Amino acid sequence: MGMGIIKIANAGQKLKRSITPKKNGFQGATNSPKKGHFAVYVGETQKRYVIPLSTLDHPLFRELLRWAEEEFGFDNSEGGLQIPCNEDYFEGLISLISAT
Repeated sequence: MGMGIIKIANAGQKLKRSITPKKNGFQGATNSPKKGHFAVYVGETQKRYVIPLSTLDHPLFRELLRWAEEEFGFDNSEGGLQIPCNEDYFEGLISLISAT
């Protein structure tokens, strides 16, 4: 269990680094999420969702990150955090997290 927490913490650090400003603009995509948010890619079509960083603290989202790590790993060549579920499931989960 300790290793899982470390991997989740490392994923959070990678997300924060990916949206940290650099001298020449933002690292990563040209349409970077606004401060305090990050992007994930969901489903077969890789639909992009921008969600608050505070979502990382929720146990349900942490479980989803574990699932993503098992499926894709965190060091993927696609350049974004991929979530291995369909869009309806993800939207329902985010709605549930937002309501708590």
